[in-house]
Amino acid sequence: MAERRRGAALEKALLDAAWAELTDNGYARFTMDAVVKRAGTSPPVLYRRWSDRDELARAAIVHTLRAHVLDAPDTGSLRQDVLTLMRKINDATHVQLVTVMSTHLASHHQETGTSPGNLIDPSVTGRKEAVDVLFERAVDRGEIKPALLTERIKSLPFDLLRHEFLTTFAPAPDRVLEEIVDTIFLPLVR
Repeated sequence: MAERRRGAALEKALLDAAWAELTDNGYARFTMDAVVKRAGTSPPVLYRRWSDRDELARAAIVHTLRAHVLDAPDTGSLRQDVLTLMRKINDATHVQLVTVMSTHLASHHQETGTSPGNLIDPSVTGRKEAVDVLFERAVDRGEIKPALLTERIKSLPFDLLRHEFLTTFAPAPDRVLEEIVDTIFLPLVR
């Protein structure tokens, strides 16, 4: 007889099962019943936590993104910090995560009318705080002008990296990461 899961362990198992369903089948074929079956639980267990598939899908996405937040590097320079973080993001796991989020969840956006930004808010997933640390250190070191550092500019190198993933379905070559940082990003903040 399998050990009964409770609390955080049960919630993690349910969200992992929901993410696996989204990854394997996309939002169009994502059902509460499929998650129940995959998690090896009963419908009431799932419905006590999430009332519908949209709510469950959102929770699974936030859970998965939080699990993949990377520590902010501290190399002593903004250039190296951003490059180091981009190199960490540039692995196969993150490429797959971004690709799945973008391709499999397109039907979620069509059905609910929400944008990807509504679904993957960096402040909810913990990503904003992780990146803000890099910029706060750079300001403290006098490397960048804080007045030039808008939210859009802070996200720019990572948005461009995501664009690379979505156009190639593969990690970006290191020369592309350096070009993003040296040619596009750094001139905007100095």
